[in-house]
Amino acid sequence: MRFVELKSESQLDTQSLHRARDRLIGQRTALINQIRGLLMERGIVVAQGRRKLEIHLATLMTEQRETLSPRMRLLIADMCAEWRDVDGRIKAFDEEFATLVRADDVSRRLTTIPGIGVLNASALTAAIGSGQTFGRGRDLAAWLGLVPRQMTTGGKPRLKGITKRGNKYLRKLLIHGARAALPSLAKSETALGAWLRGLRVRAHVNTVIVALAAKLARIVWAVLRHGGRFEIKPTPASQL
Repeated sequence: MRFVELKSESQLDTQSLHRARDRLIGQRTALINQIRGLLMERGIVVAQGRRKLEIHLATLMTEQRETLSPRMRLLIADMCAEWRDVDGRIKAFDEEFATLVRADDVSRRLTTIPGIGVLNASALTAAIGSGQTFGRGRDLAAWLGLVPRQMTTGGKPRLKGITKRGNKYLRKLLIHGARAALPSLAKSETALGAWLRGLRVRAHVNTVIVALAAKLARIVWAVLRHGGRFEIKPTPASQL
């Protein structure tokens, strides 16, 4: 039998906050895409990136040329106001998560891991608690869908892409964290850095990012189960 660790009231509350924030992120993305679509219908194409769109809209709404009709200007202005309101609500959630992490020792220890920020730490702590449900780090990575699917035929196992099973939200956060931490970790003179450099030579960058996310999941389990903080130690000069 497999037993699941019961969540506390604070863990359930934190998970609810993450779901509400994720909904706002989706709402903001849909709003931005709609603004881009309206502009493209009128021959205005903006470079990718939220910040670039903000700058272009600020210029567009103040210029005197009749690029947009008066009604479209009012509509775009209203959508920008809605965008700012959603941004403010997301920022309020982020500040609340930062406060929660500062007050929780377990979450603070998780933030010592490269690629694990406030969002990741609070979401992981709320979802898996002390990690007692998982017997080893690979079990946590498998629960998050970060391990390869195995296809066996003729007695020969073959590894495919990751399973993508389990908690999609946590998997997304870990992959984003791995993508942000990859450049600095790959340059570091550590065992982890050497492993990443070797992997980048023979695999696509997206494969490397997912592999690093799986590695981070195992590190998270080790920190939760054994306590202490994560310390990345440089490789001795004799092993370089």
